[in-house]
Amino acid sequence: MSGRVTGPGASLALYVHWPFCLSKCPYCDFNSHVRDRIDQDRWRGALLRDLDATADETPGRTITSIFFGGGTPSLMAPATAAALIDRAGDRWTFDPDVEITLEANPTSVEAGRLTDYRAAGVNRVSLGVQALDDAALRFLGREHSAADALAAVDLARRLFGRFSFDLIYGRPGQTVPGWQGELERALDRAGDHLSLYQLTIEPGTAFYRRTGLGETLTSDDDGAAALYELTQAMLADAGLPAYEISNHARPGSECRHNLTYWRYQDYAGIGPGAHGRLTLDGGKWTTQRLRSPESWLDGVEAGGGEEPRTALDAGDRLAEMVMMGLRLAEGIPVKQLEEETGKALDTWIDPARRQPLIEGGFLDADPDRLRVTAAGRQRLDAVIGRLLA
Repeated sequence: MSGRVTGPGASLALYVHWPFCLSKCPYCDFNSHVRDRIDQDRWRGALLRDLDATADETPGRTITSIFFGGGTPSLMAPATAAALIDRAGDRWTFDPDVEITLEANPTSVEAGRLTDYRAAGVNRVSLGVQALDDAALRFLGREHSAADALAAVDLARRLFGRFSFDLIYGRPGQTVPGWQGELERALDRAGDHLSLYQLTIEPGTAFYRRTGLGETLTSDDDGAAALYELTQAMLADAGLPAYEISNHARPGSECRHNLTYWRYQDYAGIGPGAHGRLTLDGGKWTTQRLRSPESWLDGVEAGGGEEPRTALDAGDRLAEMVMMGLRLAEGIPVKQLEEETGKALDTWIDPARRQPLIEGGFLDADPDRLRVTAAGRQRLDAVIGRLLA
């Protein structure tokens, strides 16, 4: 049993999934769908009902963050965002510094709604820019131009105290000088946070099918490593060091919602396919809503909409904490890991498995934190595999 506070007053993050997009990007494996028509009123009612069901289980919690993700939440009616924020405030207590983020695409239509989302209560926006090069945007299947992206970033800066945007690198044929120039343009417009992801080919995507036909759609390993190292150096020099493998921020400006995931704290997910981790009655549970938008919608209206829950035993918790927490530059407090799992670290991970990683420069020797080094983060899958073997 966890030694952390989990009852009334304990913190809780809320994720809201909006599953619809104008088109499906070829690299995307998220639960996103294209539909000709969306009944906004019906979806608003169902999301509110899903929120209420979650609130019934978690009375008295304090909401530290709300995150509208997708899909493309900037296709959601601003009135829906307002209704969900208001209902969350009615059902829980808001932390005085609550973070409310909405993901948005920088097309002119969606950017034009940002003022309405700000009025609805959103106080942080995350823009899916993905590239500042028109040819790269076409390759990635994006609907906006580089000029659209820069205009949306400027608007976000004017409207929101906190904003971020995403870029994807590791594209085929991408050079270090080319990426350096793109990063320089990004840093000219950036606020206090940037997300910079290496392009990966995920099963089930259009890019995956194309690679199966022999196309090369990413940088080779050496090229990707060079781009990664340049990214770390430039962002650190600009005062936005990596606090997580793909996320950079000035100290104090980290995405609080995503920190909840990586620090293995409780979060609830509503909407199609949304996941959660909830500590209830001394146990830790994984929750997941039905993935299909139509199945979820019908299920919620019938009083359901959720997959069967899974109880996480101590070994499950250890594995999840290691896989999530080692993504962070700060690592995992050993005390938290031991409280969460009920056993000493050495019982779970033999020091004989850790020592070669420490000597190789991949794992920090700090006895109070399980933490990888910068070299370890670049090889994180292999490090985790060794620790959990």
